[in-house]
Amino acid sequence: IHPSLLVMSSTMLDPRTHTQTQNKATGRQFGRTEVIENTLNPDFVRKFVLDFFFEEKQNLRFDLGFMLIMVPLLLQDFLGQMFCTLGEIIGSTGSRLERTLSGIPGKKCGNIIFTAEELSNCRDIATMQLCANKLDKKDFFGKSDPFLVFYRSNEDGTFTICHKTEVVKNTLNPVWQPFTIPVRALCNGDYDRTVKVDVYDWDRDGSHDFIGEFTTSYREFSRGQSQFNVYEVKKEKITSLLCFCLVTFGLFNVIHHCLPRTQLNFTVAIDFTASNGNPSQPTSLHYMSPYQMNAYAMALKAVGEIIQDYDSDKMFPAYGFGAKLPPDGKISHVFPLNSNSENPNCVGIEGVLEAYFQSLRTVQLYGPTNFAPVINQVARCAEDVTDGSQYFVLLMITDGVISDMVQTKEAVVNAAALPMSIIIVGVGPAEFDAMEELDGDEVRVSSKGRIAERDIVQFVPFRDYIDRQGNQVLSMARLAKDVLAEIPEQLLGFMKTRDIETVGTASVVANPSLTP
Repeated sequence: IHPSLLVMSSTMLDPRTHTQTQNKATGRQFGRTEVIENTLNPDFVRKFVLDFFFEEKQNLRFDLGFMLIMVPLLLQDFLGQMFCTLGEIIGSTGSRLERTLSGIPGKKCGNIIFTAEELSNCRDIATMQLCANKLDKKDFFGKSDPFLVFYRSNEDGTFTICHKTEVVKNTLNPVWQPFTIPVRALCNGDYDRTVKVDVYDWDRDGSHDFIGEFTTSYREFSRGQSQFNVYEVKKEKITSLLCFCLVTFGLFNVIHHCLPRTQLNFTVAIDFTASNGNPSQPTSLHYMSPYQMNAYAMALKAVGEIIQDYDSDKMFPAYGFGAKLPPDGKISHVFPLNSNSENPNCVGIEGVLEAYFQSLRTVQLYGPTNFAPVINQVARCAEDVTDGSQYFVLLMITDGVISDMVQTKEAVVNAAALPMSIIIVGVGPAEFDAMEELDGDEVRVSSKGRIAERDIVQFVPFRDYIDRQGNQVLSMARLAKDVLAEIPEQLLGFMKTRDIETVGTASVVANPSLTP
């Protein structure tokens, strides 16, 4: 941190900085810099180590003062303060952020400069491939459709899902595709921390049958680079479960290689179909209550306020679909919320919300619910920039069943080859089976015989995140954390498939035969 401080008197100052992390309404002091004597432009040496979570809004406050000898800490002179988020620092060009200090009315308090970098021991990436032999037969009319779910252990003894493989259909001897995962995601960088792997038989209705489980660690995984590792699972022995691990240092890293040089472009698309109900009625999902935000506004604000930290110009294209537009009542499946077809950008998330509320007053909710036009609209922008300098994130908020599923699947398959991710938030009580089909966590989306090369769709029903006590802030934080968690991995996946910024790759270990 390099603050330029206000001259408070004719004597030289001894400045120091206090850093606080803010949790909800309270702040926790995180650390203090050293005191640098007799300077107005101190360059502090002490660093602060914080855990960074892309999907969370991590508020920070920095207080600056100067130290007077023999004076208690609480009585030290105050020079100014600055508020920001950790995401703003990391999302700035070169992860360098300069801001003006404030806090003394009528006075210029100077500037403070932040730089951020990721610790080198957090950049390990593991590449694994697994197979199984003689799994249990769970389907009455056929063999099992197995897939694996990986969990990392938490300090409190609980487990958090960190990876899910694809489903291999109708086999008791599956061979799963190789996959990469950051070691930090797998075990938080602790090579001896427990990793749990569950084996399931996939069912269309979501009631997947449990086949078995085993526990291991990253260190144990890495010992099997040139041989089979065999793990015994609950009630069953997987006789040949191969773990092929390849660790590379500094290969692809979202903080070190992507966010400082990749501009995230955030686009919003909102469902204006009649199934949402009359916006003037309290039962409508689009109802504009004077007391609280509706589900559309909450979802938009929750995701947008975090992702805007990584969008330098804070200009967001915002569209609606499924409405009749004035003056001739023509149905549109992709119209700008600000009514400006030449420039659909809105200034900040508040600008998007304002345009959304204004559109509710001017358009007629109609239908059908077509997704493909909006996806293709963003994909056309992404087609022009495939060098890793830009990445496009489309947030779609909807209440119902997709009317153009065939066209939407084709649009998703095409978009999977572009620097693009799609977040779909379902609002209201409807069933969202079609949305689950687009979310390729279990079975990759396909169209006309082509399979999407990446999983780029993340779907969540908003009702799963509504706080029982009616706390909207908590509901929004839960939603944002889940829907944004996959964006860094999807961004890294695109970079890897295009060989963008392949730095420091390790030599590839020969892949042993997958035949047990």
